[in-house]
Amino acid sequence: MWIFPGEMNILEAGYSQMNAFFYLAPWVFLFLIPAITMKSFSDEKKSGTLELIITKPLSELQIITAKFLAGLLLVVISVLPAFIYVYSIYQLGNPIGNLDMGATWGSFFGLLFLGGAYVSIGIFASSVTENQIIAFILAVFLCFFFFVGFDSISSLTLFQSFDTLIIKLGINEHYISMSRGVLDSRDLIYFISLIVVFLFLTKTVISSRKW
Repeated sequence: MWIFPGEMNILEAGYSQMNAFFYLAPWVFLFLIPAITMKSFSDEKKSGTLELIITKPLSELQIITAKFLAGLLLVVISVLPAFIYVYSIYQLGNPIGNLDMGATWGSFFGLLFLGGAYVSIGIFASSVTENQIIAFILAVFLCFFFFVGFDSISSLTLFQSFDTLIIKLGINEHYISMSRGVLDSRDLIYFISLIVVFLFLTKTVISSRKW
């Protein structure tokens, strides 16, 4: 965004904004986060330490939540250096400070919620297999589907009568909404619900080992 020429280049764009960063970040996370989460449970299953962890005085929900928060923390750490971009663009604007901070903060919040959704999906994918590579591929597929899959389905002639409803099932619609700088409760409820659903599915998979 700073070195390579093209429409994504911030200096060549002529506007003090971070649209390029927030456009590319979900696609980077699409591969980064599954790589982070692929060992969450698959490695525990393969090495046989999952049974040992479960016997500890911790509930399955606590174990799953801890792994989720650990993954989310890594996502937060990976996003922090981006504030260097914010400061740089803020200072390079004409006049100085000519940056829409509302949209910028909204985009950061949207990116963190998107990252949380990816982490929950990645943990679920890791819980259904002992193979880390399969967990990675499954997580990438599920994240990709929830990010743009519903948009593609809504464009089909068969579903055009209720395409708006289908689009709202996807992550991208709510991510774009938050990027406008407005924290709508519907977007927050969507991301929280998606995270809870996949953590619950993970708990169901882990609990099924006792059956």
